[in-house]
Amino acid sequence: MQVTETFGNYLEQLGAVHPGRARWLLKSGWEAQDVKYRMLPDRRLLPADQYLARIMMDAMVRPLKKPEQSAIVSVFTPCELLQEVGLNPYNVESFSSYICASQAERGCQQEAENNGLSETLCSYHKTFIGAAQRGILPKPKCIVYTNLTCDANLVTFKYLANLFDVPSFAIDVPMQSNEENVAYVAGQLRDLKVFLERQIGKIIDESRLVKRMERSRRTLENYWRFQEIRSDRYVPSDLVTPLFSSMANQILLGTREQETYTNMLLHDVQNTDAAKGKRIYWMHTIPFWSDAVKKELCLQETAQIVGCEISQLCAPDFDPEKPYEAMARRMVYNKLNGSVLRRIEHGIRCAKQAKADGAVWFCHWGCKHTLGGAQLAKKKFEEQGIPLLILDGDGCDRSHGGEGQTATRLGAFLEMLK
Repeated sequence: MQVTETFGNYLEQLGAVHPGRARWLLKSGWEAQDVKYRMLPDRRLLPADQYLARIMMDAMVRPLKKPEQSAIVSVFTPCELLQEVGLNPYNVESFSSYICASQAERGCQQEAENNGLSETLCSYHKTFIGAAQRGILPKPKCIVYTNLTCDANLVTFKYLANLFDVPSFAIDVPMQSNEENVAYVAGQLRDLKVFLERQIGKIIDESRLVKRMERSRRTLENYWRFQEIRSDRYVPSDLVTPLFSSMANQILLGTREQETYTNMLLHDVQNTDAAKGKRIYWMHTIPFWSDAVKKELCLQETAQIVGCEISQLCAPDFDPEKPYEAMARRMVYNKLNGSVLRRIEHGIRCAKQAKADGAVWFCHWGCKHTLGGAQLAKKKFEEQGIPLLILDGDGCDRSHGGEGQTATRLGAFLEMLK
């Protein structure tokens, strides 16, 4: 922890005066962490989750090493088309999480606020923008984003396109989940194909895209099957693995690596012990940096996180033979799209699937969708016999942590479940 804190302090100091050196330090530090994941993995985790840490670290390092072969994307952008033209996903939420894990987020957030961004803007977006403003993050080839779920997207990606002076493509996803809107979004994705082909100078092979979509469906089917099996098993869990799964099921969906991970999960879960301790289903992002949450839920047999909403937002109910409609369906029928009641009902189904004893609805600072639905979620979950704790905090900004309150409320909630 002391090494990470020193690294973060030095990175913040360099970022203010020597952005080029700060970028080199960030890349070198993450490459060193990548080596550590390979040479000294956390043996308390499943081999599959050790592998997941490596492929996510690789995904973070690639845009720093080859930004000209990378595209900045929002978290729910379908990345199969990018993969087909050889572009790496340069994801805002994931990068900000890793900057936070490097303990360098506060300087980036302050940079963004000093340049006029509101304190109430999502800290994931604010961290990325501040790092870009400082020159720590490199210029991408292009930007692809969607308005799905997060209203910060409408500000962040337009701003980044102007800042980096690169072309961008926006995917408009209507709130109503119906087949007419699937067709509407599919049309935009066909336009995205043309946009990417022009940017890279490479024609996308439709037959290869179909095979990639078949891989995406198998991957999601594997993950949902794993969640069913783990309901009777004890799977050791830290606080970052559920987030890794959430991000990988979005930005790495369609890759061989992500399918390999889910195949490994299905193998590893067969050799785990019977379920033990209290089981918590987590709604929204996780404050992985919080000592209070670590104490109660990080690799504990008495209580553990058995599922994270963001990793289960898309069902494998699409036809790979129609790749554009398949990607559009994932977006239009995403459980975060539309009424918050859809999200709540889906969360209840997933919590029951995991045989959760309770759930946490995490009100991440700046996320209006989550904050606005908190009381309705508590009512609906508890009507279904699932106690729910509303926990306030920030997934990417330690200054909004409220550690004392988190420790008291989470500790009391778990004690109540016992």
